[in-house]
Amino acid sequence: MDEIKDQLVLADGRSFEGTLYGAEQRISSGEIVFNTSMSGYQEIISDPSYAGQIITFTYPHIGNYGTNKLDNESSEVYARGVIVRDLSLVPSNFKSTASLDLYLQTNDLSVLSGVDTRALTKHIRNHGSQNAAFGRASYNQLLEAAKE
Repeated sequence: MDEIKDQLVLADGRSFEGTLYGAEQRISSGEIVFNTSMSGYQEIISDPSYAGQIITFTYPHIGNYGTNKLDNESSEVYARGVIVRDLSLVPSNFKSTASLDLYLQTNDLSVLSGVDTRALTKHIRNHGSQNAAFGRASYNQLLEAAKE
């Protein structure tokens, strides 16, 4: 039997384990891409150019300054999910009105934290962008979702 765990599975079969936050009870799938920005995660997540994509942030600490309504790029979230190395659960900024985790929950979006984003980014760079799926599920379920 395939073990149920929080993980990301790429369509080529490569997998990465992590811890699920945000909208935890769903499988998220889409094209896996990476972003090298050091800040602006809220704007990136709500940017229409990321529609249908799972965004891997290469900067190791994401969520440290929280979120607020003024930093949205658009009126809704377009990304399908977020992958990070370290999700900061306690924001520290005078403009912050919510944590990134709460923002993602509110917008029905999942985030997988604790992923080796350096290895994932290298894999994407070397093998090209491809579909992927992540969530709390078995490897086979996520592989099937990534290939759909």
